[in-house]
This record gives sequence, structure tokens and C-alpha cells, in this order.
Amino acid sequence: MSRDVYQEPLVSRYTSREMQELFSERTKFETWRRCWVALAEAQHELGLSDIVTRKMIDELKAHVTDIDFEVAAKKEKEIRHDVMAHVYEYGLKCPTAEPIIHLGATSQFVGCNTDLLIQKKALGLVKKGLVNVIANLAKFCRQQKGLATLGYTHYQPAQPTTVGKRNTLYLQDLLMDLDYVEALEKQVKARGAKGTVGTQATFIELFKGDHAKVRALDRLVAEKLGFDDLFAVTGQTYTRKLDMKTSETLAGIGASAHKFAVDLRLLSNLKVQEEPFAKNQVGSSAMAYKRNPMRSERMTGLARKLMGMPANFGATYGNQWFERTLDDSAIRRMDIPQAFLLTDAILTLFLNITSGMVVYPKQIERHLMQELPFMATEKILMACVEKGGSRNEMHEVVKVHSVAAGKVVKEEGQANDLLERLGNDPAVPFTVSELAALVGDGSEFVGRAAEQTDEFLDEVVEPRLEQYRALLGELDSTLSV
Repeated sequence: MSRDVYQEPLVSRYTSREMQELFSERTKFETWRRCWVALAEAQHELGLSDIVTRKMIDELKAHVTDIDFEVAAKKEKEIRHDVMAHVYEYGLKCPTAEPIIHLGATSQFVGCNTDLLIQKKALGLVKKGLVNVIANLAKFCRQQKGLATLGYTHYQPAQPTTVGKRNTLYLQDLLMDLDYVEALEKQVKARGAKGTVGTQATFIELFKGDHAKVRALDRLVAEKLGFDDLFAVTGQTYTRKLDMKTSETLAGIGASAHKFAVDLRLLSNLKVQEEPFAKNQVGSSAMAYKRNPMRSERMTGLARKLMGMPANFGATYGNQWFERTLDDSAIRRMDIPQAFLLTDAILTLFLNITSGMVVYPKQIERHLMQELPFMATEKILMACVEKGGSRNEMHEVVKVHSVAAGKVVKEEGQANDLLERLGNDPAVPFTVSELAALVGDGSEFVGRAAEQTDEFLDEVVEPRLEQYRALLGELDSTLSV
């Protein structure tokens, strides 16, 4: 790796080798060649065997991976056209087949079909990462389904929930993301062989006006490239509406990750739940004691970038005048790989974090017990009435002591002493220990949180994961940086 020029951090620091290779120049240009092979084979099989011979096809196949990148780059610099530069270089390797390389096609025959093939494979990697994160979180939810913890609204203490139930909320969002990925996969179709502006005019000439054979060519090329379906109509390119929807789907994964990561950062501040912390990890260069949530922070930053990308794709789609304009080219070269690489980096972090999250039950209990006496006042009030007290009188007693206890907590920084105040008041028919037993550990205040967690995992999550058992456990959750 050169230290003298800018390096893309998504490649040098954050992403998997598998996703990097998908968007490499080698994958791109080898796929171009596979497109040319598919076109030649289809033309041969549909009756152009006198023009496109079997010998030509065999020669093309023999040199699919044999690319002289320097020759192609030199030619592109001369003619300023990447596709024709590679047609030229391929022709040098395949002198017999040279006359029929790219026959009847436009540049977007290789450009669009290659983009679609790569994105189809990239979505498969995204789905694999997503499924594994879902599996990790499902396991965590099951383990922590009954651990009572403070719930928050407005980031203010609210009714208790459980750690497991809280994490089902992230799970549900990720399952929605999986729904959108699956729906998107059905939309990724071949461009096929459509010609310069999508009318197949050159192919009609080649096949002497035989419309049936031109239609068959379109379908056969798509099939040979591994597609189940193809766009029925195109301009020069497949519709950039698909790119827009792809970016929205990936940005949705980013948003789910962002929500999770920010919440974990807040929990880390409370010292109740943390991301994994490596044995030799340094939290701060100045403050050696710190355990900063660095992975969650990184995930937040990467997700923020991903969440902002759909605007670019929307603008590109909206500016494709008529059959196509070239202002989509430069930005797509950057944005499409970056969108998938960002998603890959985020899911790698997500998988790593959820593989070893740490929970601190005693600290959770401390926070809960600070607030629980206030939350239990209605229960205490009802118990006092059952003992023969007046509701209105008991309400006033509870209110006075609650205000005083709140003042002690906020202004003096002391522990919540509401139960002691109530237990020592002669008007309250319970001792301090009886009130403590009445309030308990918070588990009585979590409603059906544990049951909801089990039901959600059993009825929704596990059946869904069962569809993807082959994808589970295949990913490395370790991070290089």
C-alpha cells in the first residue's frame, strides 16, 4: 500500500476483503468479458454461427481472466473511452474473435449488466451480515429477557422494562431491513441486450428483422449471466430508479445501526451496558482509565454517511434526461461502491459488538433502585388504602415525602430515601422493610416484557432465521482496526 497518496479508509481500515474484491477493477473488467462471451454465445446459438463461430467463442472464454491492465489503461488515455480500450485489449488476446467482440452492443451492455451482477452479489453479502447480526441479537435478547432495567422516554426514567425486551426493538427494525433487502433482490434484473437507446435496432439488423430471435437474444444473454429476470424496457441504461431504491435500502440498515449504536453509547455512559473491550485496547491517549465506546462511535459516523447518500442517488435518477445522460457516470463510480462498502463496514462492526456485549446487573439495579421508589408510589398508595387508610390522606403523605426525597437526590446527590421516609412516618401502616418487600427488585413492574421477548423470538425471529441457517456463523466478527 502506497503511503504517498490518499487511501480510501473504507478499504484500508473498515471493510471485508470479500466486498472489496467485488468492487475491484479485476472483478469489473472480467465481468465485462463474461458479458461479451454471453453475447457471442447467444448470437451463435440463435443462428449467427457463420459470423460468430465456436472457435471465436472458445478463444474469448480462454482469455476472460487474462487482462493486461497497463495496455488497457494506455489505450483509454489515448481514446478516452474505457469500454473501447478494453475491447481493444481483449482483441489483442483474441485475434480470431476480435471482429465480433461487442457486436451490436453499446457500452452500457457491459456497464449496466456488470453493475447489476456485482450489486446482486453485494446484496447477498449484505444479507449474510444482516442475518448474522439478527442471530446475535436474538441470542442476547433470550439471555437478558428477564433482567429488569429502567426504561426511558425523552431520556428520562420511565417504567421499567427488561434488557432483552429493549433489544427486541432493534431486532424488529433489522427484520424490516431484511424485508427490504429481499424485496430489492427481486428488482435486480439484467439489462440484457437492448442496444444503444434500448430499441434493439442493431440486433434487428443482425438478425435480418427477426423480432422473435432478438427477443430470445435478450432473454438468453440474461440467463447466461445468471439472472432469473430482465428489465422489459430500458433506455441506454437500466433505470437509475433502481440505484435510488438500493441506496434507500442500504441507508435503512445504516439508520437501524445508528439507533442501536447511539443507544449503546448512552448506556455506556450510565455504565450499565458496554460494547466489547479488547484486552490491550486503549480508550484514551490522555485518560488511561477510560473505556470509550469507540466501535459504536465509529458505527454512528459511518451510518451517518450512509444515511445521507440517497439524496445523491435521487438527484442522479431525476437528471437522466430522456434515454440517458452521462452525468450519472462519475458519481455512480464513487457512490455505488461506497454505499455497499459502508454497509459492509457497519454490519462488520454490528456483528463484532453484538458478539460480546457486556451487561452490568449491579449497576442496572443501582439505577433502577434510584427511581423505583417513585415508580412504586401508586402501588404503595393502594396498599395503604387496603390497610384502612384514606386515599386522599395517603396521597398527600406520599406526595410530601416524594418531593423531599427528590430534593435529596437532585440537590444533595444522596441516595433515594423515599422508602425510609415513608416507613418512619406514623401515618403509613408499613415498616421500611415491609415497604422494601412491597417494592421488590423491579421485576413486578416490567409487565409482560419477558413474555413478549420469548413470544417475539419464538414466533417471529426464529422462523425467519430458519430460512437462512446456511448463512449463519460464516462471518468473521473480528476487526483489523
